[in-house]
Amino acid sequence: MVIEPRMRGFICLTAHPVGCEQNVKNQIAYVKSKGEINGPKRVLVIGASTGFGLASRITSAFGSNASTIGVFFEKPPMEGKTASPGWYNSAAFEKEAHKAGLYAKSINGDAFSNEVKQQVVDMIKSDLGQVDLIIYSLASPVRLHPETGVLHRSTLKPIGNKFTNKTVDFHTGKVSEVSIEPANEEDIANTVVVMGGEDWSMWMDALKKADVLAENAKTIAYSYIGPEVTEAVYRKGTIGRAKDHLEATAFEISDKLKDIHGKAYVSVNKALVTQASSAIPVIPLYISLLYKIMKAEGIHEGCIEQIQRLYADRLYSGETIPTDDKGRIRIDDWEMREDVQSQIAKLWDESTTETLVELGDLAGYKQDFLNLFGFGFDGVDYLADVDEMVQVPSIE
Repeated sequence: MVIEPRMRGFICLTAHPVGCEQNVKNQIAYVKSKGEINGPKRVLVIGASTGFGLASRITSAFGSNASTIGVFFEKPPMEGKTASPGWYNSAAFEKEAHKAGLYAKSINGDAFSNEVKQQVVDMIKSDLGQVDLIIYSLASPVRLHPETGVLHRSTLKPIGNKFTNKTVDFHTGKVSEVSIEPANEEDIANTVVVMGGEDWSMWMDALKKADVLAENAKTIAYSYIGPEVTEAVYRKGTIGRAKDHLEATAFEISDKLKDIHGKAYVSVNKALVTQASSAIPVIPLYISLLYKIMKAEGIHEGCIEQIQRLYADRLYSGETIPTDDKGRIRIDDWEMREDVQSQIAKLWDESTTETLVELGDLAGYKQDFLNLFGFGFDGVDYLADVDEMVQVPSIE
């Protein structure tokens, strides 16, 4: 079938298997171009199919020749209906890893469940023995709690006061004002259950109990802080409460791993175009201004550049891992530079539907959004018939 992008709001309903494969190949090529990293050899990536999780799996495998197990919850293809992009990404990753002689297996299922945790433990025991790096990169709006059976939904809301600010429809370029009502206590509690650190901790407990964590094992979860302009709706809102919980959990996990000299870290990453970030009011406008400035300064990074730098310059540089006063690794350092943020504050006030074409990088935003679904890559014939029924080699 010929596959075209079909948009509904901030979601693309189709994905292009050949484009997704090209995306993975481009990321692999980038990691290889930066040289070898003296990093982990047996890696578990929870949330491995898109964004920072996929970049972590690629960097582990093609930067450090690591064996990888990837966990994700993706939609396989059906005749005449494409899979989700993460499915095609994972199929392409496994294909390239196997071609390079690397071990790579995947599990498609609900990572919040006890069943998937057990499947992963069994796979590590039978295939790898132990793992020395666990990446926790789940991005889900809902969580079925494995102990209570309650379905929790996260919300994106300010706390205390109604939030009003500018946003942009990145499809049309129209800048408008958006208002969001404040959260109640139930909204906050549910968001913490879904996006906080409880599941990360449950994963580490399960892995430790099964004795599949290697001596000196590290685990990393990803977080975001962001600028003052998004603070009320993000870092000081419901999601911020969940991120606070995630960051506090890192210390608890580190305590539990002391006997194997293990350590848990939170890496604060930069703002990037993802399906999740596209759904957050204010963020698309912020990112379009940020991209323009960081590209002009020569410091723009996508997921793969961020994670390759995290591994090479922070986690596996051979030196003590630098952290901020709250124990976090700051790979958002270039985004949060004072000169970058002061320029954004100035441009924010000047941004309108008419001026954003010049002030921001909406074209770059749209390009990155299409790339998420396998569209817009050079060297891919989007008018050609393609087979949508691509399988992930290790998943029957």
